[in-house]
Amino acid sequence: MGAGTDPHRPSPPSERAEGCLVVALRIPLRIVVLVLVVPVRMAWDALAATGRFLWRYGLAPVGRAIGRLLYGLFVVPLGWLYRYLLAPLGHALVWVYARVLTPVGHAVMWVLRPVGQAVAWLLRTVGTGIGTALYWIARVLLVLPALALWRWVLAPVGRALAVVGREIGTALGHAWRIAGHVSRAVGRVLGTLFRWILVEPVRWVYRTLLTPVGHVLRDVLLRPVAEAARAVGRATGQALAAARETVRQARADVRRALFGEPRRPEPVDRREPTAAGTRTLGRSTTALTKD
Repeated sequence: MGAGTDPHRPSPPSERAEGCLVVALRIPLRIVVLVLVVPVRMAWDALAATGRFLWRYGLAPVGRAIGRLLYGLFVVPLGWLYRYLLAPLGHALVWVYARVLTPVGHAVMWVLRPVGQAVAWLLRTVGTGIGTALYWIARVLLVLPALALWRWVLAPVGRALAVVGREIGTALGHAWRIAGHVSRAVGRVLGTLFRWILVEPVRWVYRTLLTPVGHVLRDVLLRPVAEAARAVGRATGQALAAARETVRQARADVRRALFGEPRRPEPVDRREPTAAGTRTLGRSTTALTKD
């Protein structure tokens, strides 16, 4: 009983109509259904998450590809077949029906109508008598027992089963919602445990141990080694440069000792001729023919 309910207030008509059966079944059914539904709801949530992942990254792209393939293999050829073969054939059949078969059928009906009317009257007269007899036989043998069975057996049993099914459905709904809360709580607890058991220790080890050790190794070992390597590289480069210069000088000394000093080329006068030796407009001599 809730805190705000009045014990002397009469129950509403819906509660009085439910009866003792509903009150006796409701709480045990909800407890049993809750116990059974919690694992199912948790498994359902896990499967739903997995299914969404598979659908987004697996089934949906494959389905779109298959849809495009089926469209290209079936829909386009069938559309072409309908447009260029079946539609013209259908129009031709409609024309034949309207222009040929319908007039022929009308002509045949004008010939056979009196015979058909006579046969229909005979069949209607005989069928009415037979139908009336069969109606009363079926009413006495089938309808009245069926009505009695429905009124006195099936309807009460159906109402009882409806009450039980309604309570089971309500219990399943409550249990499903409670199982959802339980599943989410379990997921949060597992996530917290995973973070505190694995993520936080790894983060602490990285921040407290590995980072200082890495800094020490960098400052004590790696940086001096790098400096030494750079110094060795510079010394090696200078030694190689000195060796190349020494080899070049030695090669030049050997060449001078064997072949002597190379003869320097005589300088060539590349200056322009002076003003007196150049050709002018008023003189017929040039710098080449003046002598």
